[in-house]
Amino acid sequence: MVVIGEKFPEVEVKTTHGNMKLPDAFKDKWFVLFSHPADFTPVCTTEFYGMQKRLKKFKELGAEVIGLSIDQVFSHLKWIEWIKDNLKEEIQFPVIADDRGMVAEALGMIPQGASTTARAVFMVDPKGTIRAVVYYPAEVGRDWDEILRALKALQISDKHGVALPHKWPDNELIKDRVIVPPAGTTEQIKERKKAEEKGEIECFDWWLCHKKL
Repeated sequence: MVVIGEKFPEVEVKTTHGNMKLPDAFKDKWFVLFSHPADFTPVCTTEFYGMQKRLKKFKELGAEVIGLSIDQVFSHLKWIEWIKDNLKEEIQFPVIADDRGMVAEALGMIPQGASTTARAVFMVDPKGTIRAVVYYPAEVGRDWDEILRALKALQISDKHGVALPHKWPDNELIKDRVIVPPAGTTEQIKERKKAEEKGEIECFDWWLCHKKL
């Protein structure tokens, strides 16, 4: 099972867009890989529909999206065709056919005692490092808006060296402000207090400070 901070394993995959090598196919880009238990299943269909509805928002963040299932390519293609014909939404992201379970095994996506993948999500940065891992059971669909929020938060954290609060940008305490990393030395505590006096940051205490980007 891979964990945050590890490199995404190098794998060759067959997809609905042709053969690809991961993570090289998305070199220098963020990408989100998500798995689903099987094609032609109700919850997975709602997830695919919802992801396609938000695909533009992922692209706006410079991120690619790729799905995965143990089903074969022809099954994926037929399911995608069904979604287009019946739900009027054309799935534009590639879907991996992991019929031998090699990718699922490499990423630890098959729960103990199960024969299909969990609803896993992996967020991978432009350097090919896994930055977030999210698991849902088969019976609970994912919230793509939360995945978008987490992806954007990761990018902001990287760019500005800050942390993001609960439910950012709608946090109950500090709204859309970001958290300044807590001081780790007595000298940094003094610096925090000086920054607060200058109005550069606001603090509940020296270890809980925030600011506007």
